[in-house]
Amino acid sequence: MFLQIQVWSLYMLQESGGVGWDPRSLWIQMGPLAKCVVVGLFIMSAYSIGVMIDRLMAYSAARKQSRAFAPAVAGALREGKLDEAVKIADRYKKSHLAKVVVAGLQEFQAHQISTEIPGEEIEASKRALERAEAIVHAELKRGVSGLATIGSTAPFVGLFGTVVGIINAFKGISTEKSTGLGAVAGGISEALVTTAIGLFVAIPAVWMFNFFTGKIEAFDVEMGNSSSELIDYFLKRSQRGATARK
Repeated sequence: MFLQIQVWSLYMLQESGGVGWDPRSLWIQMGPLAKCVVVGLFIMSAYSIGVMIDRLMAYSAARKQSRAFAPAVAGALREGKLDEAVKIADRYKKSHLAKVVVAGLQEFQAHQISTEIPGEEIEASKRALERAEAIVHAELKRGVSGLATIGSTAPFVGLFGTVVGIINAFKGISTEKSTGLGAVAGGISEALVTTAIGLFVAIPAVWMFNFFTGKIEAFDVEMGNSSSELIDYFLKRSQRGATARK
C-alpha cells in the first residue's frame, strides 16, 4: 500500500509542471516537524560517515602493523629474547596482535622474575591473553554498533517524515477546499524527500556494518591463533626450563 502511494505520488509530480525538485524550495515547503526529521537524518549520516572513516583507518593501520609485527616478534621468540619481543610489541601500538601478545609476554615474565606472584605461570598468561583479547575486541568494535542502529532506524525516521508529509498534503486539501494537484504537491514532495534521505542514510550504514563485522571476526581469529601459539611457546619454554633444572 505504501509503495503504491509512492508510485502514484511520483507519477503525479512528474505530470505536474509546477513542482520542482530544487532542494531549497523543498526545504522551504517543509513543515517544522519534517525539517527536524531531515536534520536528524543528516546528523545520523554525519555520525555514520565519521565512524566509517575512523574504523577504516584503524583497521588499515592494525592490518599493516600486524603484518610487520608478526615476523619480527617470531624471530625474537625463536631466539628466546622475551625482553626484545616486548620492545618490538611496544613499537606497534596500533597492531591488534601486538596488544594481545605483549599482555601474555609481560604476565609470563612477571611469573618468571618474581616467585611471590601466586598461580601457575601458563594459566596466568592464558588469562592475561583472554583479557587482552576482550579489550582489543571492544576497541575494534567501537562505533560499529552505532552503524547497525542507524541502519535499522533511519528508514523508520524517514517513514515518519513521510507520514508527516502525507498529513500536510491532506491538510492542504482541507485548507484550499480543492482536490487538485496543487493542494497536495508540496506535502507529497516533502514525503518523498524524507523517505529518500532515510534510505540514503540507512543503506551505506548497513553495508559498512556488515563489512566491519567481517573484519572484526577476522581480527578475532588472528588474535585467537596468536594467543594459542604463544601459549604453546610458553609450554615448550617451561618444559625446557624444568628439564634444565633437573
